[in-house]
Amino acid sequence: MKKEKKLTFIDLFAGCGGLSEGFLQTKKFNAIAHIEWELPMVNTLRDRLVSHWGHTDEEAKKRVIHFDIQNTEELLEGNWSENSQHLYNVFNDNKIIKNGLNGLINNKKIDVIIGGPPCQAYSIHGRATDRGSMQNDYRNYLFESFVKIVDKVRPEVFVFENVPGILSAKPGGVKITERIYEAFCKIGYIIPEPSELSNVVFDASDFNVPQKRKRVLIIGIKKESKYCLDDFYQSILKNQDKKNKKTVRDAIGFLPRILPLKKVIKVKGKNISHYSEDTNILQHTPRHNNSRDVKIFKKWIEEGMNYLPHKEKVDFYYEMTKKQTLYSKYRNLEWNRQAHTIVAHLQKDGLMFIHPDPEQARSITIREAALLMTFPVDYKFIGSNAYCYKMIGNAVPVNFAKSIGDSIYEVMSRKNKQIK
Repeated sequence: MKKEKKLTFIDLFAGCGGLSEGFLQTKKFNAIAHIEWELPMVNTLRDRLVSHWGHTDEEAKKRVIHFDIQNTEELLEGNWSENSQHLYNVFNDNKIIKNGLNGLINNKKIDVIIGGPPCQAYSIHGRATDRGSMQNDYRNYLFESFVKIVDKVRPEVFVFENVPGILSAKPGGVKITERIYEAFCKIGYIIPEPSELSNVVFDASDFNVPQKRKRVLIIGIKKESKYCLDDFYQSILKNQDKKNKKTVRDAIGFLPRILPLKKVIKVKGKNISHYSEDTNILQHTPRHNNSRDVKIFKKWIEEGMNYLPHKEKVDFYYEMTKKQTLYSKYRNLEWNRQAHTIVAHLQKDGLMFIHPDPEQARSITIREAALLMTFPVDYKFIGSNAYCYKMIGNAVPVNFAKSIGDSIYEVMSRKNKQIK
């Protein structure tokens, strides 16, 4: 039986590798390059390519490019400026610095470009909590760098992933979806019209992810393409499983318990509030929770306080902390449900991500957050604890990414066979 040819992809705004990992897990794609400008994410993705996907250190350094994607011309062409070399030289392969992404592509056909610009500027929560409603945030326009690279590389298909808030974002008084639509039209690509984008919002929980996480998927094809845009969306819809949804218990129920100590201890200068029944699980150590929080967490879960009216939640926070707030500050995960959306705010505190077991009375660990995003249990995140939580919260769930990859491949390979 003839082995099917793998397709190639480039991952822009790659983060710690959720999209890339999903596409690679299909076993139907080869990754040519991953572009990311935050070093902990770069190091995490390089480590994964070496430890799991069989790359050498040298090859991983070449393929995962640490660079600011806004400087598109240098990224593509190489011959980096003195300033770029000062910022990124030590972290990149010399051939990339000299020849850029084009040198790495080396005339290979790139079938797919995947990625999603940072979502903070489009997020409804981000706009609600920012004084200027993110109107002047540079991240509103990072999609332009995505468009430029698509224009230069000319993939057959691209996948642009982002939060539903992108549908209502309106920096400068113009809807961002209209800007995106016009930008891709100008370079000869077809995407759903702005009025149709509400129809391409998918929930990761329908794709074997134990988490409610809605995302807009903008798929694009060349105007002269042999493919039909709707075929890709129909294939993704077929991959949904709304009946057998994965739960929090399915994702993290197998992990050893981490129980509160009777008294906080110091280890290497750090406060330790909990101990683990098994220390062999990678990155399964909780952040320090003080005795007040341990009492709050236990009470919150045992009394089912997730379901209290908002005012009672706010009053409870004041009663326990003597601090005023307009927002509900606590929320626990529930064993037999999907988690609420894992967010980058986890880097600051875990009060909205309390473990479902009242006996453990703690916020979730890095490993638990990663498993709720369907990263494999051996996926190592490199950076401070805060940075690890941040990169996980910003990632694309791996199982969701795998479903997208399977659908993209299914449509492209089927059409290619028909043409032959």
